[in-house]
Amino acid sequence: MPIVKSDFKPSWAYRSAHLQTVLPSLFRKVEGIRYTRQRINTSDGDFIDLDWSYARGQVPGTSLAVLCHGLEGCSDRAYMMGMARAFNWRGIDAAAYNYRGCSGEPNLQKKYYTAGATDDLEDVLNSIRAQGAYEAIFLVGFSLGANLVLKYAGEKGPEIEDDIKGVAAVSAPCDLRSSAAELDKLKNRLYSKRFLKMLCDKIRDKTPRYPELADIDLAAIKTLKAFDNVVTAPLGGFVDAEDYWQRASCLRVLRGTAVPALIISAADDPILGPECYPYEEAGGSENIFLEVPQWGGHVGFAPRLGWDEYWHEKRIVEFVLGLLPNKVNLPGIATKAD
Repeated sequence: MPIVKSDFKPSWAYRSAHLQTVLPSLFRKVEGIRYTRQRINTSDGDFIDLDWSYARGQVPGTSLAVLCHGLEGCSDRAYMMGMARAFNWRGIDAAAYNYRGCSGEPNLQKKYYTAGATDDLEDVLNSIRAQGAYEAIFLVGFSLGANLVLKYAGEKGPEIEDDIKGVAAVSAPCDLRSSAAELDKLKNRLYSKRFLKMLCDKIRDKTPRYPELADIDLAAIKTLKAFDNVVTAPLGGFVDAEDYWQRASCLRVLRGTAVPALIISAADDPILGPECYPYEEAGGSENIFLEVPQWGGHVGFAPRLGWDEYWHEKRIVEFVLGLLPNKVNLPGIATKAD
């Protein structure tokens, strides 16, 4: 305990891991979200952009979900907007956190984001606290962002701030080395090529400001491990890819989690290796709730295409509502998924 039995059962036509992974990303459209952007200045002379979606117009409420996207994602990804809308429908505000360099323009520092940049997440949370008093804040992460929020909670342990009431993580690469090895396999070549192109383009976009980056032979980088060795590790202050994966993985600190944390990772996720499923940690913890549906792919969980609200969104909202200080379930809005 707590290993959670899952009730996710998509229609038979959507039980392919790759369909679940690809189709929502390509074809899902989320209506009804209008972000308000806020720029946060960092102590090292950089910036981070937050996109806010309030449940009641522009009037902040009492509860907030901070959403953290995946590798090369942003606040406009369908899974981010769908999650923001699910929270807004239940009266909870959402702040979509765009990592350094992910909000539509290159960031100012040579370094960009990493899977373990909990210091930037701390800056985001402190900025939010300085603006007003949310009684309850929840951290919700997807893929790389799932590792980020779990690492934050694990590092903080019992010293985590009182306003952080819970964490939810979807498709969590708890062991980054294991996930990187899966991504570099032939079966995932399309995914890895797409990520590599986006990551290399990010470096090319920074060369006008940092001409020395042009010395990196990006054309010679053929795997994500090579990219992490040549780019991510040195820019992020790590020795090499192995050092980065070990230090940035949430798995090494997960046992320290002192707030309720829901981890949803599909058994058929094509990007997660066996080490990414923290059965031992969840089995020995009162706070880690691991739910492993048979199907769902990577950040998929679509009962079928065309539904307004996906299964994982309803599941996370249900989890969060149960953690609100007043334990009052806010009314939702009926959708096709209800």
